[in-house]
Amino acid sequence: MGIGLTWFGSLALCVTFLFGSITVLAENSKPADGAIGAASSESQTSAAEHDHSTASNGIPPGTTITMQNWRHYHQYMPEGMVALFEGRYFWKMPDDVRMEIGPTIIHPLPRNYLAATEKYSGQVRIVELPDGGLNLTGYQGGTPFPAPDEPHKGWKILANLWFRYIPHLSVNTYSQGCYVNSFHSFSCDAGVLVYRQLSFNTDPGVPATTPGAQGKFFTEYFEVTEPEQERYNADLKIDYTDLTRPEDGYHFIPAYRRYQPESSLARCAPGFGSDTTPEDFRAGYDSNITQVKVDFLGEKKILSLQDFTMPAEGYPHDFDLPLGWPKPSWGKWQLRDVYVINVSKVPQFARGYCYGKRVMYIDKQFYGALWEDLYDSHGRPWKFMAVFRPAHQAPGIGPVSEALSYDESIWDIQNKHATFFLDPTGDQPIYLNQQAPANYQDVDRYTTPSGLNMIMR
Repeated sequence: MGIGLTWFGSLALCVTFLFGSITVLAENSKPADGAIGAASSESQTSAAEHDHSTASNGIPPGTTITMQNWRHYHQYMPEGMVALFEGRYFWKMPDDVRMEIGPTIIHPLPRNYLAATEKYSGQVRIVELPDGGLNLTGYQGGTPFPAPDEPHKGWKILANLWFRYIPHLSVNTYSQGCYVNSFHSFSCDAGVLVYRQLSFNTDPGVPATTPGAQGKFFTEYFEVTEPEQERYNADLKIDYTDLTRPEDGYHFIPAYRRYQPESSLARCAPGFGSDTTPEDFRAGYDSNITQVKVDFLGEKKILSLQDFTMPAEGYPHDFDLPLGWPKPSWGKWQLRDVYVINVSKVPQFARGYCYGKRVMYIDKQFYGALWEDLYDSHGRPWKFMAVFRPAHQAPGIGPVSEALSYDESIWDIQNKHATFFLDPTGDQPIYLNQQAPANYQDVDRYTTPSGLNMIMR
């Protein structure tokens, strides 16, 4: 894929978390395949019993999940993935689906981020707000709640996701978005994505707070580069260290050659014609965490595609159509330990809000959202969202799981739409931290509203 992409599937030794313990897996070992055979009825029964037995403990690397045997592994799937296999809705699994299971790969969090966790997490406190929401004080970096527990365990997990480790600068040079309708016709656009963390930085050689950016936590800049008729449209979003402060959004309009603020009432409006809203950005969650109620639903293991190779040509090449599911050529699926939480707005902010609830499957190691099941205001299933991440090498840090580079797939089962984001496609570079060319290091250009006015100059 892009700069620094690392695929670990060929390592001689991989650490994998299976069967409830840490296992060292040699490359040449060959665990039994869990697929059900098609010989005699006796052999089919034996294979089915084998599947049920292994599924109760874990899924051995080397197993292939198909339409014929998926039910033996449904306990390792989010509800939305189960629905796709069952074929309940317009969007359903292709008949030829193949999910090849590999070892679980754990990339340690950066040393400085872990040091900040150890130093500061003990001083983080939860504040209960009058409107029923929650806030925190005392946060200065790292994971705010390294061992989330009650009370407010679900909200603590969401706060860990909000402040999860991300390189302080991430530049996706060719972020592709493709939008599919119920006739399976599609259109795509592409642009440049620039993410920057301005406060609570832990990367070596970087100030904890970027000079001149006091009060800002995180910015997301997107500028369309193709097709030509949409070129120069751009968005900037700013999140603040004060979690109660609403996110600011600005849009540059090429026809006017200036930007204008986005209305806070547009939080549920589709973004760039996609099936996402501004609440779904930043790899699956960009909502105000002080305005939500979070229920902790439990812990489990789920299948997720991580540390894979992004398709070089983008959608629809090398996607299993019509669903747009990853093909085996992308890489191996992993069994990941996750927290499952249910996120909904507190009553004061619920009226007119797009989602009734958001069930999130959050990786217990790096706190990224791996899968989400989104429900409408009446509690009906609305969208399924998968976030598949390649790993990237951050200079001076090593491989990181969360670089805001991913294939994000959203299936709208009510409106029969789908959206696929590839950030970036596999033949385009991604720059992390000091890898970024000098023009992307310009803080004013990519993190301030006035920087939008520099477009087309």
